Amino acid sequence: MALSNNVIGAINFVAMLLSIPIIGAGIWLATETDNSCVKILQWPVIILGILILVVAIAGFVGGFWRVPWLLILYLIAMLVLIILLACLVVFIYMVTVRGSGHLAPSRAYLEYNLDDYSGWLRRRVRSSYKWDRIRNCLSSTSMCAELNQSYRMAQDFFNAHLNPLQSGCCKPPTACGYTFVNPTYWISPIDNAASMDCLQWSNEQTQLCYACDSCKAGLLANLKKEWRRADIILLITLVGLISVYLIGCCAFRNAKTEDLFRKYKQGYT
Repeated sequence: MALSNNVIGAINFVAMLLSIPIIGAGIWLATETDNSCVKILQWPVIILGILILVVAIAGFVGGFWRVPWLLILYLIAMLVLIILLACLVVFIYMVTVRGSGHLAPSRAYLEYNLDDYSGWLRRRVRSSYKWDRIRNCLSSTSMCAELNQSYRMAQDFFNAHLNPLQSGCCKPPTACGYTFVNPTYWISPIDNAASMDCLQWSNEQTQLCYACDSCKAGLLANLKKEWRRADIILLITLVGLISVYLIGCCAFRNAKTEDLFRKYKQGYT
């Protein structure tokens, strides 16, 4: 019985360690510019990681100090959390399975189309109320101003590998035919009717293309890339937690069996 309980305590220590990557993934998402402006995924991930840590501590205490009701609570709660984590992993994959950048003529950077992304993600940015808050957050960053420091010549800028946010928010779409002055200042559009984004562009440094669908698409492209990275961490952790949980169930069953055998033996003698 003591051996099995010690095993349960030990594997729950491993479960405590496995909660760290989950919490870390949430904190990493919270530090990224786009995620800090959107605030969708980071808190569910952080909260789930903290809950797994708390439940694992309960299992650790219940194992080493032989508290059966705490172990039963651990087994039930951890099963629920594993199911929630699995649902989160699948959900992230499903909402990020669509969407990619498109090559523009004579450009090294990609451009992005809002309609390429999942409906769930598009709904997070399409309403004016939600986007106004996100736009104000994005425009307060230095991501576009940094381009002016890095690229002075048009060809250097056209050969640059911009991130999706910079491509979508800091310049007009290539199809509009604007003439380059600097990365955030463009003049003389050839075709204002190429898309609505052509009309949305402004050389005002607080406006730029933050109202454009291309900016929303660039944001979703960035979210997709970061969420996919976080999803890999969550998936690996999920496999580890399932393995630990199954070992814990076996150890708990063995402990109960040993306890019943001990009581039977004492009654027989």
